[in-house]
Amino acid sequence: MTDLLQQDVEDGLSEKKSIEEVLAGAELAPAQSLWTTEASGSVQLRMDELCPEQPITVHQMFTNSVQKYGKLTALASKKGNKWEKVTFSEYYHLSRMAAKGFLKLGLERFHSVAILGFNSAEWFIAAVGAVFAGGIMAGIYTTNSPDACLYVANDSRANVIVVENQKQLDKILEVKDKLPHLKAIVQYSGSLKEKLPNLYSWEEFMGLGLEVSDQELDEVICSQKANQCCVLIYTSGTTGSPKGVMLSHDNITWTAHHASRAGDMQPAEISQESLVSYLPLSHIAAQIYDLWTGIQWGEQVSFAQPDALKGSLVDTLREATPTAHMGVPRVWEKIMEKIKEGISQCGYMKRKLVTWAMSVSLEANQRLTKSHSSLLLRTDPTLCLGRKRTSFQGNCGKVVPGCQYKLVNVDGDGIGEVCFWGRNVFMGFLNMEDKTKEALDEDGWLRSGDLGRVDEDGFLYITGRIKELIITAGGENIPPLPIEDAVKQELPIISNAMLIGDKRKFLSILLTLKCTINPETTEPTDILSLEAVEFCQRLGSQSTKVSDIIGGKDKLVYQSIEEGIARVNSKATSNAQRIQKWIILGKDFSIVGGELGPTMKLRRPAVLQIYHSEIESFYRE
Repeated sequence: MTDLLQQDVEDGLSEKKSIEEVLAGAELAPAQSLWTTEASGSVQLRMDELCPEQPITVHQMFTNSVQKYGKLTALASKKGNKWEKVTFSEYYHLSRMAAKGFLKLGLERFHSVAILGFNSAEWFIAAVGAVFAGGIMAGIYTTNSPDACLYVANDSRANVIVVENQKQLDKILEVKDKLPHLKAIVQYSGSLKEKLPNLYSWEEFMGLGLEVSDQELDEVICSQKANQCCVLIYTSGTTGSPKGVMLSHDNITWTAHHASRAGDMQPAEISQESLVSYLPLSHIAAQIYDLWTGIQWGEQVSFAQPDALKGSLVDTLREATPTAHMGVPRVWEKIMEKIKEGISQCGYMKRKLVTWAMSVSLEANQRLTKSHSSLLLRTDPTLCLGRKRTSFQGNCGKVVPGCQYKLVNVDGDGIGEVCFWGRNVFMGFLNMEDKTKEALDEDGWLRSGDLGRVDEDGFLYITGRIKELIITAGGENIPPLPIEDAVKQELPIISNAMLIGDKRKFLSILLTLKCTINPETTEPTDILSLEAVEFCQRLGSQSTKVSDIIGGKDKLVYQSIEEGIARVNSKATSNAQRIQKWIILGKDFSIVGGELGPTMKLRRPAVLQIYHSEIESFYRE
């Protein structure tokens, strides 16, 4: 526990206010249950003596921060060659103007403002403004098809949709006639190509706020309660229709308070932290860390360019010099590949030294990210966080104050499903009572779907996902992730690995090779990455393309992969966990190809469908 976090707990306990006293002083909406599935519903808060902070709304959190950090830079956006900066006071004022604009456009209480675009100051301002105006903010992934956009906008009863540019606008125009609640569309980047009814540029939209009084907005703000919904996070829909995860003001403000403190981030009165925003804000991890925690602790958020994951992220990081950076494992790998390309021109000794140093850093960051990703990237972003000096052990750390956990259905190895309790546990799935009851047990504990174990020191380790668990024809339960990671660790040429074997007699695995990415389409190319080429050269192979290798063309590479898999098999705990067959696919997995989700997460059901023929070939008699 950090010193600051320890102080928080001590301060809370020293006040000696009972939970009843705290709740009596908080203005909460009447609630009969810990969960709800209605947008206008309210919930009881999971408060106890270890979690005594008074519930507050997003607006209260922001005004508290403006009082402390008003003159500090909050947002930084690069326009041309110049960084434009916005202070916290300006940020708050702009959010109020956006809120007034939404009210002018007819935003109704507990209807949504859906936002479809890449991270930007306008995204943040629209999100906060939507909440200030009494609406519910719902992000839409920029990679979504028009039909997928339609689903989110319709399910959340969107009154207004905010889009980035013409590309995203076209998706909404294609489906807008199927959205009965839609009243207006706002485009925040680029000029409007055509003036259409109820379509506004960002400047026009912000000007609408001048027609709404402060009193009208303040009345809406004062009506908001901490136990009511203000944010919707939609799941990726890899196992069915996307689910709208309802988050209350208290979910957001309490989690924002604890997320950075547990991660050793400092409040701005001690030292202002800075970060670069680039991961999809429609995902809870990026939204909590970039948007809401940024407000809570006075952090400076610099926005990456829309082509960040096509290669420009490294340049933005170099310019913005963030004090902290969050990324999924695939992002760290891409950063490593980009840097390797840059140092390939250096002298031999310098190249060796830098490559070694970066590999050590990459490995550490990947261990940290993988151990946290299962918890950070779901509806419960800060149930458990490791500190910098514990994260290298491959665990998730310990449960933060105010949260509790338990393992259920524990097996002989001490592994069971991880369940949680705390004020960050979501309100429920919008309009999905059955799914909500599946996720929450009768006492309100969240079934995470993660398999985990706890060591003797109380550190939590995530070992897999229940839904990803492979159950062989012989009845053995096998978590695929550890085996897939072991293959990639043994064979640096491998980009993605997916284990196959559910209801099968033996395990097989699909493999892809590391390659370069088309910067325009983000599709994987046939050209091997620098790291893959170097791997081949060490073997004595001259291959530079994926097509040089697949189909057994490059015997040296195939032999090396065979040997790597043999090394992984030698560490298997049983014969059932040994990989019997493998294949190298013709191209890497990608978002556009459908194998990866918006946050680069493997979409296993999609892969099973796309590569059905290759998989069946493993098991033909």
